[in-house]
Amino acid sequence: MASQHRRSRLVPRIIALVTGLAAVAALTACSGGSGGGGNSQYGFDAAEQDAKAPITVWVDSSREPIANAFKAANPDLTVNVETYDGNSGGSDSFKTKIALFDQSGSGWPDVVFSTQQNDTSWASKSTNGGQPFAAVLNKGLLSDDFLNGFTKGALDPMTVDGNVYGVRNDLAPVVYWYNDALMKQFGYDVPKTWEDYQALSDKVAAEHPGYILGSVGDSFEGPYIYYWGAQAPVFQVNGDTFTSNFSDPNAVKATKLIDHMLANKTLVNDSVFGADFVSKYSGKVLGMPGPAWYSGALFQNKDSLNAPTGTVGASAPLYWSGSDKVTGNVGGGVWYGSSHSKNLAAVAKFLQYATSSDDAVKLASGLPAYQSAADKWLTQQASSGYYVGDFKSALTTAASSVWSGWGYPSFSPEVAYASIVIPGISAGKTQADLVTQLQKEYDNQAQVQGYTVK
Repeated sequence: MASQHRRSRLVPRIIALVTGLAAVAALTACSGGSGGGGNSQYGFDAAEQDAKAPITVWVDSSREPIANAFKAANPDLTVNVETYDGNSGGSDSFKTKIALFDQSGSGWPDVVFSTQQNDTSWASKSTNGGQPFAAVLNKGLLSDDFLNGFTKGALDPMTVDGNVYGVRNDLAPVVYWYNDALMKQFGYDVPKTWEDYQALSDKVAAEHPGYILGSVGDSFEGPYIYYWGAQAPVFQVNGDTFTSNFSDPNAVKATKLIDHMLANKTLVNDSVFGADFVSKYSGKVLGMPGPAWYSGALFQNKDSLNAPTGTVGASAPLYWSGSDKVTGNVGGGVWYGSSHSKNLAAVAKFLQYATSSDDAVKLASGLPAYQSAADKWLTQQASSGYYVGDFKSALTTAASSVWSGWGYPSFSPEVAYASIVIPGISAGKTQADLVTQLQKEYDNQAQVQGYTVK
């Protein structure tokens, strides 16, 4: 029966792969270098196609290996791999660079990776009266069978009016990470709710000062882990209307939770990627809510916490007692194909390879967004012996529990958070002291971007 179950799951994936490859082959046949612009069969005005045209792929340093692997696996294609900051921290570098190419009318990359899901809000729209940068993917460029292979909801942030403009590289739902060895040594239970988490912080502060339960020293943690995970409506979009409400009860509870734990020093204001974090807290992280990619970026990273095998576990996301069991999300990068590309066949081939191939599984530092790749990655992680507990179940639960109330406008919450909250806390202010200013800055950014602020 087990073998039958595996075959029953494998057959649809083989069919999807064959269909996807057939779509790429058909696209290649249609793009042989003759033909002209004005071809809108893919839902946009495609450039004159040339199956031998080189493609340029923009990636951050973490995605450079998968781009180079694609290049090595396709020696018949000319692939130029260029690195940039990946738009990390809401830098807006992706948007700024594309705007310059829009003005000049040339120079666009063929594929771009971005860490920000909100780039679809501008990449799917015309700029300066020209064509949107992002290619529509679900009108023939990528097959429905392939697109349907993504984890449910993974492509929602990249879908506008029924058109899919990007494919998700990875999922980044927040789970609760914990040091199993220390928890057992100290006699503590793994928290299940945000209330449990706060109560645990008081015990740790009193009985084991110096040990911590998380950080808000990076621009993503406060917004995405604590406010998003607490169902706080502080970053919402409805059409062209933006809303931020730090007075909402869930937002107030999240603010008080952060201040409470900063005060008892179980929550710190140090960046988890800073050298100080490793020197101060290596072996001192009792637990922390964090995204799926903490698995490779922090715990298994020799240059970071480098936790020994068999000490770290992941449990289901924290939630408010009596409320929906939902969680936040920290990133989950997106691949965009360019509507200006002269080799859309190669673009389609890259997008499929980068998200669903065996190399995509092997090189993934976090949970892949493509379901078959996610299944393989989770099985590998769970069977590696590195993690304790039911690692696969925790991440699977979290992936389907991300709160849908968070918005994806054309700006990131990280920029304002980094400029207002992080330095404010370092200067001795509380989170409660800063949220009014933070909300005002969100509103200001929304107005600048053309949203109606409610």
